[in-house]
Amino acid sequence: MASLKPIDLAELSTQEKSRPRASRIESGIVGLIRRVDPRAWRYLLVLSDALLILAAFAVAYYLRYQLQWFRAVDNANQLTLRDYAPFALASVLLVLLAFRFSGIYPYRSGRSPIEETYAIGTATTLGVVVLIVVSLAVRQVLYSRLIFLYTAILVTIFLGLNRMSISLARSYLRQYGIGVQRVLLVGAGEVGRMVMRTVAARPDLGYSLVGFMDDHPSKGTTDIGPFRALGPVENLEEVVAEHATDSVIICLPWQSHRTIQRLLRICEQAGVRAQVVPDFFQLTKDQLHVEVLNGIPLLSTRAISIQGWNLVIKRATDLMLVVVLGALALPLMALIALAIRLDSPGPILYAQWRIGRNGNPFRCFKFRSMIEGAAEMQVHLAGLNEASGPLFKVRDDPRRTRVGRILRRFSLDELPQLYNVLRGEMSLIGPRPNLPHEVEQYQEWHKKRLATSPGVTGLWQVSGRSDLTFDEMVLLDIYYVENWSLALDFSILLRSIPAVLWGRGAY
Repeated sequence: MASLKPIDLAELSTQEKSRPRASRIESGIVGLIRRVDPRAWRYLLVLSDALLILAAFAVAYYLRYQLQWFRAVDNANQLTLRDYAPFALASVLLVLLAFRFSGIYPYRSGRSPIEETYAIGTATTLGVVVLIVVSLAVRQVLYSRLIFLYTAILVTIFLGLNRMSISLARSYLRQYGIGVQRVLLVGAGEVGRMVMRTVAARPDLGYSLVGFMDDHPSKGTTDIGPFRALGPVENLEEVVAEHATDSVIICLPWQSHRTIQRLLRICEQAGVRAQVVPDFFQLTKDQLHVEVLNGIPLLSTRAISIQGWNLVIKRATDLMLVVVLGALALPLMALIALAIRLDSPGPILYAQWRIGRNGNPFRCFKFRSMIEGAAEMQVHLAGLNEASGPLFKVRDDPRRTRVGRILRRFSLDELPQLYNVLRGEMSLIGPRPNLPHEVEQYQEWHKKRLATSPGVTGLWQVSGRSDLTFDEMVLLDIYYVENWSLALDFSILLRSIPAVLWGRGAY
């Protein structure tokens, strides 16, 4: 399991009142939205879609009969909008029915805007095709077929923008605890960590993990990044009540089926939704291949996502992008080199041994941002370390040069790593490479982030960088390894632009 099923805002009803108040000051709009019955949102969505479909039909009429795009309308064939009123109403009915049977309803927050718009476009086309067939059966008046084509295009655009607005609004409202499902995780093994990294990497799904429970003495008492350890499983009833939990996700191994049955009964008595993650050899959805033999499901394994042809495609994309980005960055790199030379004594470039794919070391290049002898000074700054785990980070590091502060602020010190990408030691997108002594301190589950080439930027960097704990960074990196796609790479690349410009978590 690599991803959770997105939640519907309509599922979050009565328990919203029992949540702790958000620390932010609510605006009047947020307070008004909080008072709306969550079950009403699904009907408001359908109503807004219906109004937008009517608006699209009206604009299509204007384009066809007023602006007369692509083909002029003969005066003898001029029709009023009233003549098209039955078709406008029919388009609403047919398109909404197509949405219902195409899985667009209920609204799923986990789908990307591109996926949502594509689904809307496909369903709209189906509804409009039926409408065209109906119009062909009407012989009394010569209706324009172009108006239906315009309607299909405009409905896709209008509703696609509407879904994008909803996604942005939900993201804003989640800051106030609206549309967020408070989840308790039972089991902190590999399957449980799969859920944790999905929650960490996909805040758009609307899950807030209040903590996890485990009977293992160390797992049940050791926090993992931002996720709190809440003790043994036997305390489930008390923990559910104390943390105003909406649902419980059970991630115990299949041998614990008796315990799972007992936990399900506890959740049912407490009125809390319970979900069980199947433990198929601790596989993610991308490692599990399902075939059917005359109705018999056959499960088989396959390699992690960045293997075989996927690796070839990722490497080819890296080479194409690094040539373009390298050429554009050359003038800037020349200015940085000059600034470093004039600012402080020492080399312009700094080479450091890092650990790459499958644990292989390589020399990682960066612009020097610290004074000479900075590595030897680190032992004296140990008490200032602000990072968790094996990492070392100091927000106001006294070893930085004047130019180095600017380079670190905007991540410009990492531009020479484009050369590492060219050599195949790194990728543009991937986990950040750690130092050898940091990797030596990895726990066993941390090592999975070494399954792919390290990157110049990655999911961790665009999610907060140094503001995140080490465990949270690892959860995000492993999520990336298990769920890689070109779309995910380009999404991270685009998100890296504002992350670099704003410099959030960079020091």
